This record gives sequence, structure tokens and C-alpha cells, in this order.
Amino acid sequence: MTLIKPTFKPLLVAVAIVISIGATTTAWAQIDTFENPADDSTIVYPAAYFADFQPVSANDMISRIPGIGLAMGRGGNSGRGLGSGEGEILINGQRTTGKGNTGQSLLSRISADQVDYIEIIRGTSEELDVRGAGQVVNVVLLDTPSRSSTSVELNVDHWRDGTLDPGGQLSYSGQAGNFNYLFSVEAEARYNYRVSKELSFDPDFTLLEAKNEESTRDQRDYQASMNLGYSFENSVIQLNALLGTSSPPSELERTIHDFTSNTIRLQREDNSSERDNWEVGGDYEYSLSGGGKYRFLFIVNDRESQFTRERYDVFDNSENKNLFLSNLGRDRERIARTSYTFNLNDAQGLEVGVEGSQTIRDSGLLLGLDTSGTPSPDYGNLVPVSINNSGSTVEELRSEVFAAHNWQINPRMSLESSLIFESSTIEQSGDVSNKRDFTFVRPKVDYRFDITPSLQLRAGIEKDVSQLSFSDFSATVDNSDEDNDTQAGNPGIRQEQSWRYELNLELRLPNDIGVLNSQFYYRDIEDAIDRIDVSPSPDSLQSARGNIGDGKRYGVNLDVSARLGFVGLPNALFTTGIGLRDSEVLDPFTGAKRRMRNNGRWSARSSFRHDVIGMGLSYGFFYSANSNDSSGRKEIDIIDIEERKNQPNLTAFIEKQAFGNITFRLEAQNVRESEYCRTRTRFLGATADGIVEEVEDFCSGNGRKIALKIRTTF
Repeated sequence: MTLIKPTFKPLLVAVAIVISIGATTTAWAQIDTFENPADDSTIVYPAAYFADFQPVSANDMISRIPGIGLAMGRGGNSGRGLGSGEGEILINGQRTTGKGNTGQSLLSRISADQVDYIEIIRGTSEELDVRGAGQVVNVVLLDTPSRSSTSVELNVDHWRDGTLDPGGQLSYSGQAGNFNYLFSVEAEARYNYRVSKELSFDPDFTLLEAKNEESTRDQRDYQASMNLGYSFENSVIQLNALLGTSSPPSELERTIHDFTSNTIRLQREDNSSERDNWEVGGDYEYSLSGGGKYRFLFIVNDRESQFTRERYDVFDNSENKNLFLSNLGRDRERIARTSYTFNLNDAQGLEVGVEGSQTIRDSGLLLGLDTSGTPSPDYGNLVPVSINNSGSTVEELRSEVFAAHNWQINPRMSLESSLIFESSTIEQSGDVSNKRDFTFVRPKVDYRFDITPSLQLRAGIEKDVSQLSFSDFSATVDNSDEDNDTQAGNPGIRQEQSWRYELNLELRLPNDIGVLNSQFYYRDIEDAIDRIDVSPSPDSLQSARGNIGDGKRYGVNLDVSARLGFVGLPNALFTTGIGLRDSEVLDPFTGAKRRMRNNGRWSARSSFRHDVIGMGLSYGFFYSANSNDSSGRKEIDIIDIEERKNQPNLTAFIEKQAFGNITFRLEAQNVRESEYCRTRTRFLGATADGIVEEVEDFCSGNGRKIALKIRTTF
């Protein structure tokens, strides 16, 4: 088992402090020379800004902007319904209405020669399709009567077992009059080879058992997507669609050395999987003569997956199947949203509207064991085992009425406020019948103050309601514990609610040197979701995801992104950040206060990119690390406690442009061959009784991966 060296944390923190001091000193030395642009809240990067970097895609352009990670930190819209658009990537000022087909996913498909300019919007406005999202990235494409471009990417991954896994992507985009389009097809390489080791000890730390595993997953994801748009005289219509499929078979070989009997057993697993998904989304916007605007957005999607696991005991001349486990899941979502936006006066705007959605989850779980009884072909010719709440359909019908008010108080201050009234009904049928109604009132306030043209203060208060994972309502596969094949479901789980308080202070350094940002946050949580006791009897202890009561999270994120011209590297960009956090909740099993699940004390990351302009060469790295103290990564369950440790990860790359506009990129992922490690303590009976039965030390890693990518545009 690999140990984690403790020297990385203080080293990374020290680097962050040094860079922060250096960058800040430079900023204050030049702050008086800052030129106040016409719009202090928006930073514009024209295409000419990126010309020397010879970018291939819009994503290449964005990666050269200091502090861009702060604006793109939240990713796409994966939350409750369409909301007001928490994805911070706009294309031509319009959001891409999709859950899988998002604005951020388009960046690698849009060729750089189609981009006119890129905006970082730090203010708020009723004109934006997003609300209170921190910062917004708007990629504006060239508006010409006719243009088209084709982008091609070919890649191959080399794994430590010698496997070469190819893939590729083809995109075609352009504009014909008022019609713009983007078509893309890809075959993404996702092969994986993993080696795992586990040692089991008794309470006196006497070695009981050793397991060694080698697993391979031969996966390739196929996807096709399109984005279409047409501009009329007073309106714009957009249509987005995505279709994906994957059939990743996997194999596993396991060697078990039992030291109590001094025997060796062999096992293998033959697993199959099918995944299919499609999505259609669109929006229509009509501009009225009086300055008002009407919008209609919709999404329809369908995701279906089936996983089958079959385990065999292997002997010299034969093998015996001892486990059959099949899990079927299908998720469907239909959302529609309409709104009307108008100006109250020159300084204030108002948006009012309604949204409705239907979300459906179908699930089914089959378990067959090599035990006494009548085998069934539907259970892999093993004996069916009854599982409580193994098949169900969960449906939520949700509606909301909302209003958002935007007020430009003065040229330096803005205030955006919104109020949402939400009503929903969740009904479960199948093995369990249950129906519940919910209502929520969700206010939100976002205040921004430009202290100087380069220094901005943002403060926000929001009532948030989480989107439930409907797979938690019924029994599912337990892929993390070899001794537990399934996990129980919980038909009574409720939405987690929280009051979210945030304070941001951002300093943009002069002459595009960089960005310094600090974020302070506090979350007051009601009905926090974690593992709870759902045991049918004291002799059959079971847990499921459920609500454990009130809790709180709080912390600070510090980020620095700076060009290194002050050390002689004007085209080098260094970004580093550290997050410090803590939390508190009452554990339902032990009754003691503890930190919330997946809430380590700190996390840190650093990235570096240097463009050697004269040579068409770029190189850099990305490094991340997390705290691994036992209290911050401990997960308490009804019969065991897990302490998780993620070792620091390092990725490095080098790029070279040659033969005109062809870019070659060689990337080494997981350079340090870091592993994921876990210590699981099992108890006789309940965890609260404290009687240790066994301690398992587990580590797993997929080794170093070398990836070669070749990209071009024509």
C-alpha cells in the first residue's frame, strides 16, 4: 500500500502565497494607470488577442484568459429544472438549452476562426439569459453572410497494460445568411485498466486475507449532436439535439489469499453494460417594439442503462457461477419554461414567468445466488433472491412561478433579486406505493459593487432546494463493497434545503496581468442527505440515503491567476487556488457531531501553461491535492466506517504546431501513478456498539496514461 507524502500540502500552499504576494505587489504598483473602459463590468477579448497562440478551437482561446476558471467554475446546468440558467457559457448571448448538450461542451467543437470576440461579463442585466451566476462567458461568433469551418481531432491513449485505444471527433460549423449551424460526431476512447490490492486484518491487526484484482473496461462512447439557429427580424429560434450510446464490457480477475486456512482462491467477473441517451432542447426569443422580450425554452431527454455482473469461482478445470446481479435504470425528463422581460425604467428590468417539468425514474434490480432453490434463466441460471423495493417507478410533477428584478442602482452598483414559488408532487409505484406533495419559496439576492474599475465586490443570499436522485428511492447495486451486493432504497427521502451566503472580492490586475479572487461562503442546511438506518429488524441491519437533520458548511476559496511577465515569461499563465472548509452535522448512527460526507479540510490545485510563440510550442501541467485527515474524509455507515484518501494527481502536456495549422499534443495523465486508497473498519453488529470485526486497507489505481491528440481546422 502506497503512503501519501505529507510534503505536498505545505509546498503547494507556500507556492500560492508567493505568487499571490508577487502578483498583488505588481497590481498595486500599477493600479493608477488602469484605463476605465466604457463598460467596467465587461472585459472583451477580440479574436486578434489570441492570434499569436494559433488556437484551433474556442476552448483553446478561453484557456489563455487569466482567471477563466473563476467564471467557468460551476459548469453546466445540472440542477433543478432549467432554473434561470446556471451555466455560465453563452454563445452569441444565448444559452444552450440542454443538460448534456451544454454551452461549455460546444467550446471544443467551435473552431477558433469562427470566433469574433469573447466577453467576460461581471455585471448583471435583464438582457442576459442567466441570473446571479457569478461571471458569464459569452462567445460571440462572426456575423457574416456565409462562413463554414471543419474541425478534426484524432487521439490515441496508451495504457500501462500496453493497450492502444483510438478515438476522434469531427465538427462542421458555419453560417448561411440568418441560419447558423454546428454538427458534431465523436467516438470517445474510454478504455480503463485498473489494479487493486486489499489487505484484511483482525482487531489485533493480524493479517487475515489479501486480495489482488486486475480489471479492464473496453469502453468507447459514440455521440452525435447538432445545434441550429435562425434569426428573424425580431426573433431568434434555436434547436439542439444529442444522441449517444455506449456498450462497455468489463472483465475482472481476482486472487484471494486466505491466511487463516492458508489457501488461495481465484475468481473472475464477466460484466456487460448498455447505455443509451438522447436529448432535444430549444428556445424561442421574440423582441417586442417597446423593449420587452418573450422567451420559451424546453428540454426533453431520455437516458437508459443496464448493468449485468456475473461472478465465477475458478478451479483448475472448471468454474462455478456464484453471483448474478442485474440493474436496469431509465430516466426521462420533460421541462418547459416561458417568461416575459421588460424595462420598468432606464435603470430597472423585470422578468416574470412559469416553468413546469415531469421527471420519471424506472428501476429494476435482480439478484441470483448459488444457493438452494430453483434456478431461473432470468437470474443467470442461479436461484432468485428476493430484494425489498427492487422495482419501482418514481415520478415528480413540478411547477414554479418566478419573478426576477434587476436594478442598476448607479454606474458602480447593481442589485438583482428573484423569488420563486415551487410546488411539486412525487409519487412512487411498484414494490412500494407512496405519494407526497411539497411546496417551497425560494428567494435570492445578488449585489455587485465596482469599488474601482478593477476591484469588484459580490454578495449573495439564496434559498436553495436540491434535486433528488430518484435512484435513492429504490434498491440499487453496491459497487464499492464486495461483501454487500445491494443497497437499500428509501421511499421517504426529502429534498435537502439550504440558505446559501456568499461574499466574493475580485481584483483584476492592470494590463491583463491576472486576477485575484477570494470567496467566503456559509451554508445553513436543513434535511441534510446522508446514510440513515432503514433496518427491518435488529438482526438485519441496512442503511440507505436519507435525511439526517440540520447541518452547516462554511469555508473560503482563494484563487490567483497571473501572467508571469514580471519573471520574464510574458506568455506564461500560472493559476493556483486553495479551498479551506469545515462542516458540522449530527451522525445518525453514533449520535456524535462530525463533519459532513465528502468534506475534507482543504483542497488545492495549480496549473501552468507557457506558449513559446516563435516556435509554435506550448507546455504545462495541472496538479491537484486534497486533505486526507481521518476526520475530514471519514464516512460512517450502520455497520462500517470508511476513511478515504486521494493521492495528489499530476498531468503534464506539450503541444507543437506543424505542417501549417496541425496541432500535436502529447499528454501524460496521472504522472505520479497516484492511487485511491480506503480504510474500512467493519463492526460486529452496529457501528455504534464499537465492536471491531475486521479492518480492510484498500488501494486502487489505473497507472499513467499517455495520450496523443492531433487537431486541425480547414
